[in-house]
Amino acid sequence: MLHTGLTIFWWIGPIIVLGVIPLLDQLVGEDGSNPRDEDYELLSNDRYYRWCTYLFLPIQLLGLILAGYLWSGDELSVADKLGLASTLGLVSGIGINAAHELGHRVESLERWLAKIALAQSGYGHFFVEHNRGHHMRVATPEDPASGRLGESLWEFLPRSVSGGFRSAIRLERARLARRELRWWSVHNHILQAWSMTVVLFAALMAAFGVEILPYLLLQAVIGVMLLETVNYVEHYGLLRERRPSGRYRRCSPRDSWNSDRLVTNIFLFHLQRHSDHHANPGRRYQTLRSSQQAPQLPAGYATMLLLAAVPPLWRRVMDPRVLAHYGGDITLANIAPRRRVRMLARHGVTTA
Repeated sequence: MLHTGLTIFWWIGPIIVLGVIPLLDQLVGEDGSNPRDEDYELLSNDRYYRWCTYLFLPIQLLGLILAGYLWSGDELSVADKLGLASTLGLVSGIGINAAHELGHRVESLERWLAKIALAQSGYGHFFVEHNRGHHMRVATPEDPASGRLGESLWEFLPRSVSGGFRSAIRLERARLARRELRWWSVHNHILQAWSMTVVLFAALMAAFGVEILPYLLLQAVIGVMLLETVNYVEHYGLLRERRPSGRYRRCSPRDSWNSDRLVTNIFLFHLQRHSDHHANPGRRYQTLRSSQQAPQLPAGYATMLLLAAVPPLWRRVMDPRVLAHYGGDITLANIAPRRRVRMLARHGVTTA
């Protein structure tokens, strides 16, 4: 923007994420390579990949400080400020992805960095819900972050946001109770993360004025919507098998949609190799593998986000793939309860 004077560059985030990356995904294609077994330990311990996640945090913070300065001034029009908020919101969403990688680690430093990365989006409870909720219940009707067959993105979003929030509160309250600690404790992971958001937003408003608050909130909402839309894509319609005891079987690569599109994987720390991530959540992102056992998305996440925003188009593309994944047996899918009877009847299945 500084060098060209073109105000379109305030919208550079949506342009790259929703335009350039889908195009490059189509042009570059799939990765097609997996780490070798004999390289696993060396690759896992290579600190270069850790610094790729660490350094995203100062990028987030510096971008937010610069945006706060610009939002507080009169040089930008309201449209330009909204564009900048959209760009920062997508950075915030990718920051949640960095927090996702860091939050899975056992090292204390990386877990604290995960909470810091979540401060921009105000979604600190994700640290608790994702690790101890989503990974336990993924691809089941009990998981708010698993999209259901026949459920649109716009139905999924409020269910996932509210359900994840309630689940995180229950999980953390139970953890604290086991340690004989009260909710209002310095050891409360949710309060720790939320406090970081309060401090960050308060510091920015103290520096640049309270008038930047609407833009701070807007970028946070966009970041959360990006995360939850990705959640919708990752497990749409998939359902884990039950054991004879009634308990769900251990998560396998078959329970997450996979994509090996190279460009999006670079931007998202190999998040698209999601099947391996859920089957082996302890693996660092650089060691994740693309599994042929996993159901494959027809395009990268960036393209699938656009499809998800248009429910009829999404269902036309994805519903047949869910059905094919289960060999044509729709009863094996995770079906939206409100549409279950109608969808089963459409496929010749009668219910008692």
